Amino acid sequence: MGGGLSRHELAAAVSEGGGLGTIAVNGAAAIRRELVAARALTRRPLAVNVLLPFARRDWFVAAGEADAVITFWGKPQRRTPGVWLHQCGSVAEARSAHAAGADGLILQGVEAGGHVRGVTPAAELLDQVQRELPADYPLLLAGGIAEQGDVRRALEAGACAAVAGTRFLLSEESRAHPEYRLRLLEAEDTVLTELFGAGWPAPHRVVANAATARWLDGDPRGPLLNRLLNRLLVPGVRYMPGALQGRMIRAQRPSSRLLSPAGPTDDGPQTLIDAGALYAGETVARITDIRPAADLVRALAP
Repeated sequence: MGGGLSRHELAAAVSEGGGLGTIAVNGAAAIRRELVAARALTRRPLAVNVLLPFARRDWFVAAGEADAVITFWGKPQRRTPGVWLHQCGSVAEARSAHAAGADGLILQGVEAGGHVRGVTPAAELLDQVQRELPADYPLLLAGGIAEQGDVRRALEAGACAAVAGTRFLLSEESRAHPEYRLRLLEAEDTVLTELFGAGWPAPHRVVANAATARWLDGDPRGPLLNRLLNRLLVPGVRYMPGALQGRMIRAQRPSSRLLSPAGPTDDGPQTLIDAGALYAGETVARITDIRPAADLVRALAP
């Protein structure tokens, strides 16, 4: 739930409820600001999620002030002296992160929302990784987690914890745009695409909107030309000034060839509802309400 969808309000509420709340924002200054605000609301542990394709050195310094740093979508490498978890989508990546010294792994199944690293269902991936790594090594399971039964099955299968995204996207403390939440409550299915990949050409699971209706006729990945343009932007986006990125995001429309990975936040452009990525996992079809995050933690706990 990067890009500002999960900030201090949600992270603190999850931690206060008994989970490990996670902050996911871009930039060292934003990470520090959100951590300070979260610390004012809870004394319980907090995590910071860092997206490796965009991270700079000072991000890790700021994130290191949290109780745990979670990295995703890149070569596993320890960047903090504290607790480090890496999110994986394959057995090969799990082995690599373990060898790099990660204190634990989040195994992401293909059911998950947002950017999806692997192609294997969560339960199957957990089984495969357990066969490869030490029996006492911490494995957390993500993808398909929305109800207490999902958590119970993950724990019974050998995971030490379950990770939920979409369920908490539909919480009162989430910074998702109100219309984004309504679209998710109405959704019955999702699509795995590469459409919203300008500068980050990675598969991502979303709920349909005007942009997907415009571009995903025939190939759910998106038109070949769009995907090629997304890849051409990779070198520049990493170092593009924030102001220029903001203008690019505000300018995108459903008909744009270049569609950024930005999701619709409550303080972002209204246009992203139909021109941006409505990230959601397959569990969205089972979620019918918006509740306080602490209530969701209690409801999920077996």
